Amino acid sequence: MTKRPIRKSGSRPLPNFEVQVRIEKVVAEGDGFGHLQDGRVIFVEGGLPGELVVAKVVKQSKDYARAVVSEVLESSEQRVEPPCEYVARGCGGCDLQHASVTLQRQIKVDIVTESLVRLGKIENPQVRLFESGELPVVAARTTLRVAATDGGVGFRKRQSHDVVRVTHCLVAHPSLNELLSDIRLDGAEEAVLRIGVASGERMVWAEPQDSVSGITADILTSRNSSVHEVIDQHEFVVSAESFFQSSPQAAQALVDATKRALGESSTWGAGAVVDAYCGVGLFAATVFPRDRHVIAIEANPSACADARINLAERDVEVVQSPVEEWTPQSAAVVVADPARDGLRAGGVDVLTATNAQVIVLISCDPASLGRDARLLIAKGYRLEYSEVLDLFPHTHHVEVVSRFVRDESMEVV
Repeated sequence: MTKRPIRKSGSRPLPNFEVQVRIEKVVAEGDGFGHLQDGRVIFVEGGLPGELVVAKVVKQSKDYARAVVSEVLESSEQRVEPPCEYVARGCGGCDLQHASVTLQRQIKVDIVTESLVRLGKIENPQVRLFESGELPVVAARTTLRVAATDGGVGFRKRQSHDVVRVTHCLVAHPSLNELLSDIRLDGAEEAVLRIGVASGERMVWAEPQDSVSGITADILTSRNSSVHEVIDQHEFVVSAESFFQSSPQAAQALVDATKRALGESSTWGAGAVVDAYCGVGLFAATVFPRDRHVIAIEANPSACADARINLAERDVEVVQSPVEEWTPQSAAVVVADPARDGLRAGGVDVLTATNAQVIVLISCDPASLGRDARLLIAKGYRLEYSEVLDLFPHTHHVEVVSRFVRDESMEVV
């Protein structure tokens, strides 16, 4: 029997060679991180902190290498058998199923902490795990984006356009799994599947609309379709082209965490409040007192239309505009929930110009959080804490709610 060649990490491997690597930590994209003996870093898909693995190198440069675990020599006590059969087939949807849920959450806390230290330049940031009780780790997601493949739909392999055919998904709500087993796409590359748990409505949206088959007549397929959901005792209409959180439980956890971060409204001072990147109005409807005038800013036309319906009974001004193009007004507090890119300099400039005492930043990317934190600090704000919410279990994705407070003693850059 011929043994496969394994190079020690001190020699420079060619692609498709193997090296032994000690995994030091897991980094933002879910890969294990280690060092080769020549000083280069190596990112290892499937590695967990502390493990000694044999890794197959698939890409390298003069500064780093990328690899995939082919054998675990010394296993973490927190390594588990992936509960989903499609992981073994290459499905890229859930990239941390080989870690226990406890370790997944600690990894996310560590990643957020490192980003705030390294990119935010904050010493000893206060980062804690969410306080909203146990969020479900399976059978909860109410929105999925699927890709077309022969005979049905599925999810793309990691860092690939190839699609793994699936008939069910571990993290999907049972009503979504009913759709996954039967849906067909002919002429569309992708589709969005969404349900309203509160209403029982189900939607499949793809372009062109007539590309969808294999579904029953009650399934909504028009781009003008919408579902209804109830969060914090408030009903929301969510249209096909509008963003909403991954599940009702996720949305409620975010509302709870945002309320905690805002603190008692009696401490805010006078004036309006701002909900930046407001989407369909989740926070404007739930986290502010009814006697406060709310300025809700959103660029997406569909989300703005939904927000006007969802907030019709509140004192809310819905402004359809990119946040960075909005003319700042004085505000008591700001809630900002930008996309993965974060606030960036333009958003920070506008929102800090409100002179809000508190800015609550909701981030879905640790790197953008670290950068935005540094920018907010330069504008005279201090990070009190960040709360990590595990809204996307079994994946590296993380949601973070951070409380920034205006600090008059700080020098503004």
